[in-house]
Amino acid sequence: MNYDIIVIGSGPGGYVTAIRASQLGFKTAIIEKESLGGICLNWGCIPTKALLKSAQVFEYLNHSKDYGISADNIKADFNLVIKRSRDVADGMSKGVQFLMKKNKIDVIMGTAKIKTGKKVDVLSADGKVSTLTGNHIIIATGSRSRQLPNIIQDGKKIIGYREAMTLPKQPKSLLVVGSGAIGVEFAYFYATMGTKVTVVEFLPNIVPVEDEDVSKQLEKSFKKIGIDILTDSSVESIDSKGDICKVTIKTKTGNITVDADIVLSAVGIEANITGFGLEELGIKTDKGKIVTDKFYATNVSGYYAIGDCVAGQSLAHVASAEGITCVEKIKGMKVEPIDYINIPGCTYCQPEVASVGYTEKKAKEAGYQIKVGKFPFSASGKAKAAGNSDGFIKLIFDAKYGEVIGAHMIGANVTEMIAEIVAIRKLETTGHELIKTIHPHPTMSEAIMEAAAAAYGEVIHL
Repeated sequence: MNYDIIVIGSGPGGYVTAIRASQLGFKTAIIEKESLGGICLNWGCIPTKALLKSAQVFEYLNHSKDYGISADNIKADFNLVIKRSRDVADGMSKGVQFLMKKNKIDVIMGTAKIKTGKKVDVLSADGKVSTLTGNHIIIATGSRSRQLPNIIQDGKKIIGYREAMTLPKQPKSLLVVGSGAIGVEFAYFYATMGTKVTVVEFLPNIVPVEDEDVSKQLEKSFKKIGIDILTDSSVESIDSKGDICKVTIKTKTGNITVDADIVLSAVGIEANITGFGLEELGIKTDKGKIVTDKFYATNVSGYYAIGDCVAGQSLAHVASAEGITCVEKIKGMKVEPIDYINIPGCTYCQPEVASVGYTEKKAKEAGYQIKVGKFPFSASGKAKAAGNSDGFIKLIFDAKYGEVIGAHMIGANVTEMIAEIVAIRKLETTGHELIKTIHPHPTMSEAIMEAAAAAYGEVIHL
Protein backbone atom coordinates (compact mmCIF):
# COMPACT_ATOMS: atom_id res chain seq x y z
CA MET A 1 0.00 0.00 0.00
CA ASN A 2 2.54 2.50 -1.25
CA TYR A 3 1.43 5.67 -2.99
CA ASP A 4 2.85 8.79 -4.56
CA ILE A 5 0.16 10.92 -2.92
CA ILE A 6 -2.17 10.22 0.01
CA VAL A 7 -5.01 12.67 0.62
CA ILE A 8 -6.70 12.73 4.03
CA GLY A 9 -10.29 13.95 3.70
CA SER A 10 -12.59 13.80 0.67
CA GLY A 11 -14.33 17.17 0.74
CA PRO A 12 -14.11 19.59 -2.22
CA GLY A 13 -10.47 20.15 -1.29
CA GLY A 14 -9.53 16.51 -0.88
CA TYR A 15 -11.34 14.80 -3.74
CA VAL A 16 -10.40 17.51 -6.25
CA THR A 17 -6.77 17.23 -5.10
CA ALA A 18 -6.86 13.46 -5.59
CA ILE A 19 -8.33 13.74 -9.09
CA ARG A 20 -5.75 16.32 -10.19
CA ALA A 21 -2.97 14.19 -8.72
CA SER A 22 -4.20 11.17 -10.67
CA GLN A 23 -4.41 13.24 -13.87
CA LEU A 24 -0.76 14.18 -13.36
CA GLY A 25 0.25 10.53 -13.20
CA PHE A 26 0.54 10.08 -9.42
CA LYS A 27 -0.59 6.83 -7.82
CA THR A 28 -3.15 8.26 -5.41
CA ALA A 29 -5.18 7.20 -2.38
CA ILE A 30 -7.83 9.14 -0.49
CA ILE A 31 -8.89 8.45 3.10
CA GLU A 32 -12.38 9.32 4.35
CA LYS A 33 -13.91 8.49 7.71
CA GLU A 34 -17.57 9.16 6.84
CA SER A 35 -18.89 9.91 3.32
CA LEU A 36 -17.17 10.82 0.08
CA GLY A 37 -17.64 14.50 -0.64
CA GLY A 38 -17.07 15.58 2.95
CA ILE A 39 -19.12 18.13 4.85
CA CYS A 40 -19.67 20.45 1.87
CA LEU A 41 -21.29 17.88 -0.36
CA ASN A 42 -23.11 15.88 2.31
CA TRP A 43 -23.94 18.45 5.01
CA GLY A 44 -23.09 21.88 3.66
CA CYS A 45 -22.91 23.53 0.25
CA ILE A 46 -25.06 21.15 -1.78
CA PRO A 47 -27.93 20.07 0.52
CA THR A 48 -28.41 23.61 1.82
CA LYS A 49 -28.85 24.85 -1.76
CA ALA A 50 -31.50 22.18 -2.27
CA LEU A 51 -33.34 23.44 0.82
CA LEU A 52 -33.05 27.02 -0.35
CA LYS A 53 -34.44 26.13 -3.77
CA SER A 54 -37.48 24.52 -2.15
CA ALA A 55 -38.00 27.67 -0.10
CA GLN A 56 -37.68 29.85 -3.21
CA VAL A 57 -40.26 27.75 -5.09
CA PHE A 58 -42.60 27.96 -2.10
CA GLU A 59 -42.12 31.73 -1.99
CA TYR A 60 -42.92 32.05 -5.69
CA LEU A 61 -46.08 29.99 -5.31
CA ASN A 62 -47.26 32.09 -2.39
CA HIS A 63 -46.80 35.21 -4.53
CA SER A 64 -48.20 33.72 -7.73
CA LYS A 65 -50.89 36.42 -7.93
CA ASP A 66 -48.11 38.95 -8.45
CA TYR A 67 -47.52 37.18 -11.77
CA GLY A 68 -51.19 36.94 -12.73
CA ILE A 69 -51.50 33.29 -11.72
CA SER A 70 -53.94 31.83 -9.19
CA ALA A 71 -52.69 28.98 -7.01
CA ASP A 72 -54.77 28.01 -4.01
CA ASN A 73 -54.07 25.87 -0.95
CA ILE A 74 -50.31 25.99 -1.31
CA LYS A 75 -48.68 23.82 1.32
CA ALA A 76 -45.13 22.75 2.03
CA ASP A 77 -44.39 19.25 3.26
CA PHE A 78 -41.38 19.90 5.49
CA ASN A 79 -40.31 16.27 5.65
CA LEU A 80 -40.40 15.92 1.86
CA VAL A 81 -38.36 19.10 1.51
CA ILE A 82 -35.76 17.62 3.85
CA LYS A 83 -35.87 14.31 1.96
CA ARG A 84 -35.26 16.03 -1.37
CA SER A 85 -32.22 17.76 0.10
CA ARG A 86 -30.81 14.46 1.39
CA ASP A 87 -31.49 12.75 -1.97
CA VAL A 88 -29.58 15.48 -3.79
CA ALA A 89 -26.63 15.09 -1.41
CA ASP A 90 -26.67 11.30 -1.72
CA GLY A 91 -26.68 11.54 -5.49
CA MET A 92 -23.71 13.89 -5.48
CA SER A 93 -21.79 11.59 -3.12
CA LYS A 94 -22.34 8.72 -5.57
CA GLY A 95 -21.01 11.01 -8.27
CA VAL A 96 -17.76 11.43 -6.32
CA GLN A 97 -17.54 7.64 -5.98
CA PHE A 98 -17.77 7.39 -9.76
CA LEU A 99 -15.02 10.01 -10.18
CA MET A 100 -12.74 8.08 -7.86
CA LYS A 101 -13.18 4.91 -9.91
CA LYS A 102 -12.83 6.76 -13.21
CA ASN A 103 -9.53 8.28 -12.09
CA LYS A 104 -8.24 5.02 -10.54
CA ILE A 105 -7.97 6.51 -7.05
CA ASP A 106 -7.95 4.06 -4.15
CA VAL A 107 -10.60 4.98 -1.57
CA ILE A 108 -9.82 3.85 1.98
CA MET A 109 -12.65 4.32 4.49
CA GLY A 110 -11.57 4.93 8.08
CA THR A 111 -9.97 7.36 10.49
CA ALA A 112 -6.46 8.49 9.60
CA LYS A 113 -3.49 9.16 11.84
CA ILE A 114 -0.31 10.50 10.32
CA LYS A 115 3.03 9.01 11.37
CA THR A 116 6.67 9.83 10.86
CA GLY A 117 8.33 8.43 7.78
CA LYS A 118 5.45 9.55 5.53
CA LYS A 119 3.11 6.89 6.86
CA VAL A 120 -0.59 6.96 7.64
CA ASP A 121 -2.43 4.50 9.86
CA VAL A 122 -6.10 3.99 9.00
CA LEU A 123 -8.52 2.64 11.61
CA SER A 124 -11.49 1.05 9.85
CA ALA A 125 -15.00 0.59 11.25
CA ASP A 126 -14.27 -3.05 12.11
CA GLY A 127 -11.35 -2.02 14.33
CA LYS A 128 -8.59 -3.09 11.96
CA VAL A 129 -5.60 -0.82 11.34
CA SER A 130 -3.86 -0.64 7.97
CA THR A 131 -0.72 1.33 7.22
CA LEU A 132 -0.17 3.33 4.04
CA THR A 133 3.05 4.97 2.90
CA GLY A 134 3.25 7.88 0.51
CA ASN A 135 5.85 10.22 -0.92
CA HIS A 136 3.51 13.15 -0.25
CA ILE A 137 0.72 13.33 2.33
CA ILE A 138 -1.90 16.07 1.92
CA ILE A 139 -4.13 16.95 4.88
CA ALA A 140 -7.60 18.13 3.84
CA THR A 141 -9.57 17.46 7.01
CA GLY A 142 -11.90 20.47 6.78
CA SER A 143 -13.77 22.00 9.68
CA ARG A 144 -16.75 21.64 12.00
CA SER A 145 -19.29 23.87 13.73
CA ARG A 146 -17.69 26.06 16.38
CA GLN A 147 -18.90 25.49 19.94
CA LEU A 148 -19.30 28.43 22.33
CA PRO A 149 -19.24 27.84 26.11
CA ASN A 150 -22.58 29.60 26.64
CA ILE A 151 -24.26 27.93 23.64
CA ILE A 152 -23.63 24.22 24.20
CA GLN A 153 -25.11 22.24 21.32
CA ASP A 154 -27.20 19.24 22.41
CA GLY A 155 -28.27 18.29 18.89
CA LYS A 156 -31.98 18.65 19.75
CA LYS A 157 -32.93 22.11 20.99
CA ILE A 158 -29.57 23.80 20.56
CA ILE A 159 -28.18 22.71 17.23
CA GLY A 160 -25.51 23.31 14.59
CA TYR A 161 -25.85 23.46 10.81
CA ARG A 162 -25.88 19.68 10.45
CA GLU A 163 -28.97 19.17 12.60
CA ALA A 164 -30.63 22.20 10.97
CA MET A 165 -30.76 20.22 7.71
CA THR A 166 -32.48 17.17 9.16
CA LEU A 167 -34.89 18.34 11.87
CA PRO A 168 -37.73 15.80 12.31
CA LYS A 169 -40.33 18.56 12.22
CA GLN A 170 -40.46 22.21 11.36
CA PRO A 171 -40.07 24.46 14.42
CA LYS A 172 -42.61 27.20 15.03
CA SER A 173 -39.82 29.51 16.13
CA LEU A 174 -36.06 29.58 15.52
CA LEU A 175 -33.35 31.79 16.96
CA VAL A 176 -30.19 31.97 14.85
CA VAL A 177 -26.98 33.04 16.58
CA GLY A 178 -24.62 34.55 14.03
CA SER A 179 -25.35 36.11 10.66
CA GLY A 180 -22.60 34.86 8.40
CA ALA A 181 -23.46 32.81 5.32
CA ILE A 182 -24.66 29.78 7.31
CA GLY A 183 -26.83 31.87 9.63
CA VAL A 184 -28.60 33.97 7.01
CA GLU A 185 -29.16 31.06 4.63
CA PHE A 186 -30.95 29.05 7.31
CA ALA A 187 -32.76 32.18 8.50
CA TYR A 188 -34.16 32.70 5.00
CA PHE A 189 -35.06 29.02 4.53
CA TYR A 190 -36.97 28.65 7.78
CA ALA A 191 -38.64 32.07 7.60
CA THR A 192 -39.87 31.38 4.06
CA MET A 193 -41.21 27.99 5.14
CA GLY A 194 -43.27 29.70 7.87
CA THR A 195 -41.08 29.57 11.00
CA LYS A 196 -40.78 32.71 13.10
CA VAL A 197 -37.07 33.60 12.91
CA THR A 198 -34.88 35.87 15.01
CA VAL A 199 -31.26 36.56 14.06
CA VAL A 200 -28.77 37.68 16.73
CA GLU A 201 -25.50 39.25 15.56
CA PHE A 202 -22.72 40.46 17.86
CA LEU A 203 -21.40 43.01 15.33
CA PRO A 204 -23.20 46.16 14.09
CA ASN A 205 -24.25 44.62 10.74
CA ILE A 206 -25.48 41.24 9.53
CA VAL A 207 -23.21 39.43 7.02
CA PRO A 208 -20.43 41.48 8.63
CA VAL A 209 -17.69 40.56 6.13
CA GLU A 210 -19.67 42.20 3.34
CA ASP A 211 -19.76 45.84 2.28
CA GLU A 212 -21.93 47.87 4.67
CA ASP A 213 -24.35 48.86 1.90
CA VAL A 214 -24.98 45.16 1.18
CA SER A 215 -25.50 44.41 4.88
CA LYS A 216 -28.07 47.19 5.20
CA GLN A 217 -29.94 46.03 2.09
CA LEU A 218 -30.09 42.42 3.27
CA GLU A 219 -31.36 43.50 6.68
CA LYS A 220 -34.08 45.54 4.97
CA SER A 221 -35.05 42.59 2.74
CA PHE A 222 -35.09 40.18 5.69
CA LYS A 223 -37.28 42.44 7.78
CA LYS A 224 -39.69 42.62 4.84
CA ILE A 225 -40.31 38.85 5.12
CA GLY A 226 -40.74 39.02 8.89
CA ILE A 227 -37.29 38.12 10.22
CA ASP A 228 -36.36 39.92 13.44
CA ILE A 229 -32.79 41.25 13.42
CA LEU A 230 -30.86 42.04 16.59
CA THR A 231 -27.43 43.53 15.85
CA ASP A 232 -24.90 44.72 18.43
CA SER A 233 -26.33 41.89 20.53
CA SER A 234 -25.08 38.70 22.15
CA VAL A 235 -26.62 35.57 23.62
CA GLU A 236 -25.79 35.51 27.33
CA SER A 237 -27.50 32.26 28.33
CA ILE A 238 -30.01 29.65 27.19
CA ASP A 239 -32.47 27.85 29.45
CA SER A 240 -33.52 24.73 27.53
CA LYS A 241 -35.02 22.75 30.42
CA GLY A 242 -38.64 23.32 29.41
CA ASP A 243 -40.55 22.71 26.21
CA ILE A 244 -38.97 25.80 24.63
CA CYS A 245 -35.65 27.59 24.92
CA LYS A 246 -35.60 30.84 26.86
CA VAL A 247 -32.73 32.86 25.44
CA THR A 248 -31.32 35.82 27.34
CA ILE A 249 -29.88 38.36 24.91
CA LYS A 250 -27.79 41.42 25.74
CA THR A 251 -28.77 44.28 23.44
CA LYS A 252 -27.76 47.93 23.14
CA THR A 253 -30.72 48.91 25.33
CA GLY A 254 -30.48 46.13 27.93
CA ASN A 255 -31.20 42.43 28.35
CA ILE A 256 -34.24 40.82 26.77
CA THR A 257 -35.58 37.25 26.71
CA VAL A 258 -36.68 35.58 23.48
CA ASP A 259 -38.51 32.24 23.35
CA ALA A 260 -37.61 29.76 20.60
CA ASP A 261 -38.36 26.12 19.87
CA ILE A 262 -34.86 25.72 18.43
CA VAL A 263 -31.62 27.69 18.77
CA LEU A 264 -29.23 27.38 15.81
CA SER A 265 -25.61 28.20 16.62
CA ALA A 266 -24.08 29.62 13.45
CA VAL A 267 -21.12 31.40 14.98
CA GLY A 268 -18.58 30.04 12.54
CA ILE A 269 -16.42 26.98 12.15
CA GLU A 270 -13.20 25.59 13.56
CA ALA A 271 -10.60 23.52 11.75
CA ASN A 272 -10.27 19.79 12.29
CA ILE A 273 -6.61 19.68 13.30
CA THR A 274 -6.62 17.58 16.47
CA GLY A 275 -6.41 13.86 17.08
CA PHE A 276 -4.63 12.66 13.97
CA GLY A 277 -0.96 13.16 14.73
CA LEU A 278 0.07 16.75 14.01
CA GLU A 279 1.58 17.17 17.46
CA GLU A 280 3.60 13.96 17.31
CA LEU A 281 5.15 14.98 14.00
CA GLY A 282 5.80 18.54 15.12
CA ILE A 283 3.73 20.12 12.35
CA LYS A 284 3.31 23.78 13.21
CA THR A 285 -0.09 25.31 13.90
CA ASP A 286 -1.14 28.88 14.66
CA LYS A 287 -4.51 30.20 15.82
CA GLY A 288 -6.19 26.86 15.18
CA LYS A 289 -4.81 26.42 11.65
CA ILE A 290 -1.96 24.44 10.12
CA VAL A 291 0.91 26.67 9.02
CA THR A 292 2.05 26.23 5.41
CA ASP A 293 4.04 28.06 2.77
CA LYS A 294 2.36 29.60 -0.30
CA PHE A 295 2.27 26.19 -1.98
CA TYR A 296 0.80 24.42 1.10
CA ALA A 297 3.89 22.57 2.36
CA THR A 298 4.10 22.34 6.15
CA ASN A 299 7.33 22.66 8.11
CA VAL A 300 7.75 18.85 7.95
CA SER A 301 8.99 17.61 4.58
CA GLY A 302 6.47 15.54 2.63
CA TYR A 303 3.40 16.77 4.55
CA TYR A 304 1.02 19.39 3.16
CA ALA A 305 -2.31 20.95 4.16
CA ILE A 306 -5.14 22.65 2.25
CA GLY A 307 -8.69 23.92 2.74
CA ASP A 308 -10.40 24.91 5.97
CA CYS A 309 -7.53 23.64 8.10
CA VAL A 310 -5.13 26.32 6.78
CA ALA A 311 -5.27 30.12 6.81
CA GLY A 312 -7.44 31.77 4.16
CA GLN A 313 -11.12 31.84 3.32
CA SER A 314 -12.98 28.69 4.38
CA LEU A 315 -14.75 28.14 1.08
CA ALA A 316 -15.14 25.04 -1.07
CA HIS A 317 -13.74 26.64 -4.22
CA VAL A 318 -10.73 27.89 -2.27
CA ALA A 319 -9.98 24.39 -0.98
CA SER A 320 -10.24 22.98 -4.51
CA ALA A 321 -7.91 25.64 -5.93
CA GLU A 322 -5.41 25.10 -3.11
CA GLY A 323 -5.35 21.36 -3.71
CA ILE A 324 -4.76 21.76 -7.45
CA THR A 325 -2.01 24.32 -6.80
CA CYS A 326 -0.40 21.99 -4.25
CA VAL A 327 -0.18 18.90 -6.47
CA GLU A 328 0.86 20.86 -9.54
CA LYS A 329 3.74 22.32 -7.51
CA ILE A 330 4.67 18.80 -6.33
CA LYS A 331 4.71 17.75 -10.00
CA GLY A 332 7.19 20.53 -10.74
CA MET A 333 4.86 22.59 -12.88
CA LYS A 334 5.15 26.38 -13.02
CA VAL A 335 2.30 27.59 -10.82
CA GLU A 336 1.35 30.93 -9.32
CA PRO A 337 0.37 31.35 -5.67
CA ILE A 338 -3.36 31.93 -5.19
CA ASP A 339 -4.43 35.59 -5.04
CA TYR A 340 -6.65 35.58 -1.96
CA ILE A 341 -7.90 39.11 -2.66
CA ASN A 342 -9.54 37.80 -5.83
CA ILE A 343 -11.61 35.05 -4.22
CA PRO A 344 -15.37 35.40 -4.73
CA GLY A 345 -17.69 34.87 -1.79
CA CYS A 346 -21.33 33.89 -2.24
CA THR A 347 -24.31 33.66 0.11
CA TYR A 348 -27.43 31.93 -1.22
CA CYS A 349 -30.31 33.42 0.75
CA GLN A 350 -32.80 35.59 -1.13
CA PRO A 351 -31.74 38.12 -2.21
CA GLU A 352 -28.39 36.48 -2.91
CA VAL A 353 -25.11 38.13 -1.93
CA ALA A 354 -21.84 37.94 -3.88
CA SER A 355 -18.60 39.87 -3.56
CA VAL A 356 -14.93 39.94 -4.46
CA GLY A 357 -12.03 42.20 -3.59
CA TYR A 358 -12.06 45.22 -1.31
CA THR A 359 -15.10 46.69 0.38
CA GLU A 360 -15.35 50.47 0.16
CA LYS A 361 -14.16 50.77 3.76
CA LYS A 362 -11.23 48.37 3.29
CA ALA A 363 -10.17 50.07 0.05
CA LYS A 364 -9.93 53.42 1.80
CA GLU A 365 -8.05 51.85 4.71
CA ALA A 366 -5.60 50.36 2.20
CA GLY A 367 -4.85 53.85 0.91
CA TYR A 368 -6.65 53.71 -2.43
CA GLN A 369 -8.19 56.77 -4.03
CA ILE A 370 -11.42 55.30 -5.32
CA LYS A 371 -14.35 55.78 -7.66
CA VAL A 372 -17.60 54.04 -6.69
CA GLY A 373 -20.45 53.16 -9.02
CA LYS A 374 -23.79 51.75 -7.92
CA PHE A 375 -26.77 50.61 -9.95
CA PRO A 376 -30.01 49.43 -8.31
CA PHE A 377 -32.01 46.54 -9.69
CA SER A 378 -35.11 48.70 -9.30
CA ALA A 379 -33.87 50.41 -12.49
CA SER A 380 -33.29 47.09 -14.30
CA GLY A 381 -35.95 46.07 -16.81
CA LYS A 382 -35.12 42.37 -16.45
CA ALA A 383 -35.26 42.55 -12.64
CA LYS A 384 -38.61 44.35 -12.70
CA ALA A 385 -40.05 41.89 -15.23
CA ALA A 386 -38.88 38.97 -13.09
CA GLY A 387 -40.32 40.51 -9.92
CA ASN A 388 -36.88 40.58 -8.28
CA SER A 389 -35.94 44.23 -7.97
CA ASP A 390 -34.41 44.17 -4.47
CA GLY A 391 -30.70 44.92 -4.41
CA PHE A 392 -27.94 46.50 -6.49
CA ILE A 393 -24.50 46.18 -8.05
CA LYS A 394 -21.70 48.23 -6.46
CA LEU A 395 -18.29 48.49 -8.10
CA ILE A 396 -15.16 50.07 -6.64
CA PHE A 397 -12.36 51.29 -8.91
CA ASP A 398 -8.82 52.47 -8.28
CA ALA A 399 -9.12 56.12 -9.34
CA LYS A 400 -5.47 56.23 -10.50
CA TYR A 401 -5.35 53.22 -12.82
CA GLY A 402 -9.04 52.44 -13.30
CA GLU A 403 -8.83 48.80 -12.23
CA VAL A 404 -11.76 47.11 -10.49
CA ILE A 405 -10.64 46.56 -6.90
CA GLY A 406 -13.97 45.48 -5.44
CA ALA A 407 -17.44 44.32 -6.43
CA HIS A 408 -20.46 43.89 -4.17
CA MET A 409 -23.75 42.48 -5.36
CA ILE A 410 -27.07 41.75 -3.73
CA GLY A 411 -30.05 40.53 -5.70
CA ALA A 412 -31.48 37.59 -7.61
CA ASN A 413 -28.86 35.36 -9.27
CA VAL A 414 -25.87 37.55 -8.38
CA THR A 415 -23.92 34.45 -7.34
CA GLU A 416 -23.95 33.55 -11.06
CA MET A 417 -22.76 37.04 -12.03
CA ILE A 418 -19.76 37.57 -9.74
CA ALA A 419 -17.43 35.39 -11.88
CA GLU A 420 -17.39 38.12 -14.54
CA ILE A 421 -15.73 40.45 -12.05
CA VAL A 422 -13.29 37.78 -10.86
CA ALA A 423 -12.20 37.26 -14.48
CA ILE A 424 -11.81 40.94 -15.32
CA ARG A 425 -9.87 41.53 -12.10
CA LYS A 426 -7.54 38.71 -13.11
CA LEU A 427 -7.10 40.43 -16.48
CA GLU A 428 -6.65 43.89 -14.84
CA THR A 429 -9.55 45.30 -16.83
CA THR A 430 -10.29 49.00 -16.34
CA GLY A 431 -13.58 50.70 -15.69
CA HIS A 432 -13.70 52.25 -19.17
CA GLU A 433 -13.08 48.85 -20.78
CA LEU A 434 -15.95 47.41 -18.74
CA ILE A 435 -18.25 50.26 -19.80
CA LYS A 436 -17.44 49.47 -23.45
CA THR A 437 -18.05 45.73 -22.95
CA ILE A 438 -21.51 45.32 -24.49
CA HIS A 439 -23.84 43.36 -22.20
CA PRO A 440 -26.99 41.67 -23.53
CA HIS A 441 -30.37 43.29 -22.98
CA PRO A 442 -32.48 42.59 -21.05
CA THR A 443 -30.36 40.88 -18.40
CA MET A 444 -29.49 41.35 -14.76
CA SER A 445 -25.83 41.49 -15.81
CA GLU A 446 -26.42 44.82 -17.55
CA ALA A 447 -26.30 46.31 -14.07
CA ILE A 448 -22.55 45.57 -13.97
CA MET A 449 -21.95 47.74 -17.04
CA GLU A 450 -24.29 50.41 -15.66
CA ALA A 451 -22.55 50.44 -12.27
CA ALA A 452 -19.22 50.95 -14.02
CA ALA A 453 -20.72 53.79 -16.02
CA ALA A 454 -22.13 55.32 -12.84
CA ALA A 455 -18.62 55.47 -11.34
CA TYR A 456 -17.46 57.58 -14.28
CA GLY A 457 -20.57 59.76 -14.67
CA GLU A 458 -21.75 57.97 -17.81
CA VAL A 459 -24.71 55.95 -16.50
CA ILE A 460 -27.66 55.86 -18.94
CA HIS A 461 -30.60 54.28 -17.12
CA LEU A 462 -30.40 56.10 -13.80
